[in-house]
Amino acid sequence: MRLGEGYVLDVAAILPFHLHPVLLVVVLAAGATHHVFVPSARQRRLARYGLLALLVVTMWPIGDIAASVSLSVATMQRLVIMLLVAPFLLLSMPTDLLGRLTRPAPADFFIRRLAEPGVALVIVTVVGTLTLASPVVDWGARSSVGRGLIILTVLLVGFLLWIPALAVLPGTHHLSPAARAGYIFASALVVTSLSFVWIFSQHPLYPALHHQEALLHLSPLFDQQLAGFIAKLGCYIPMWWVAFVIFFHAEDKGTPIEETPLHWADVERELLRIDRQRARTLRNHRPT
Repeated sequence: MRLGEGYVLDVAAILPFHLHPVLLVVVLAAGATHHVFVPSARQRRLARYGLLALLVVTMWPIGDIAASVSLSVATMQRLVIMLLVAPFLLLSMPTDLLGRLTRPAPADFFIRRLAEPGVALVIVTVVGTLTLASPVVDWGARSSVGRGLIILTVLLVGFLLWIPALAVLPGTHHLSPAARAGYIFASALVVTSLSFVWIFSQHPLYPALHHQEALLHLSPLFDQQLAGFIAKLGCYIPMWWVAFVIFFHAEDKGTPIEETPLHWADVERELLRIDRQRARTLRNHRPT
C-alpha cells in the first residue's frame, strides 16, 4: 500500500465521490459570462482565480468534509470564500458594469446603506455568526439545499465585508486609505465572534458533524477547538496584512492617508440622485 492510500480509501468509503453538478454549472457559467463581458486581462485573471478557489473549497472532497465532517475544515472553507473569493470577484468587475448593476433606484438605495462601514460590520458579524450556529451547520450537513444556501450566504457576506474596504462601488461612501486600513483591522476582530466559544467549550456543539476520528484523526472536541484557532489566525494574519499594505501603499504613492478619493463615477451617481430627488419633489408638489 502506498503512503496515503489508506487515507484515500477512508475518504472514498465515508464520503463517496459526488460531482455537485449544479454548483459546477453555476461557477462555470459565471466564469464564461465574465469572460465575454469583461475585456480586461487582469480582471479576467482575478475572476478565474476566485472561481477556481471557490470550486476547490466547495467540491468533493473539501466541500463534503466541510459540510458534514469537520468544523475546522468548514472554517478554512469560509475563510477562503470571504477573504479570497469575495474580494477577487469584486475586483474583477469593471466600474462601469458595477455602475449599471447598481444604477436602478432600489439597488442604489440598499447598496448605499449597506456599504456604510458600521452597517456592513454589524451585518457581517450577525449573519456570519448565524451561518455558524449549530442548527444551521447541522442543516447544511443534512441537506444539499441548505449547504448551497450557506455557501451563497457566506459569499454575499464576504462581498459586504470588502465593499467599504475596496471602494469599488460607484456612489458609496469611499473611505480614506487610513480609514480603510482601520476598517479592515477592526473587521478581523469582530467577524470571528464564535472562535472563543469553540476554543473554551468543554463538549462538541455540532452533533451533525461526524467521522472526524476516521478522516482527520481528531476528536470532535479538538476539531472544534482547532477551528477556533484557525478562525482567529486565519482572519487576523491576511486581513491585517492587507490593512498594512493599503496604509503604506498610499504613503508610497504620495497620497494623503486621510484624504478620501473622489471618482467621476461617484460624481455621476450623485448627480443622478439629485435628479431623482428633484423629480420626487416635483411629483409631491404637483397640483391634483
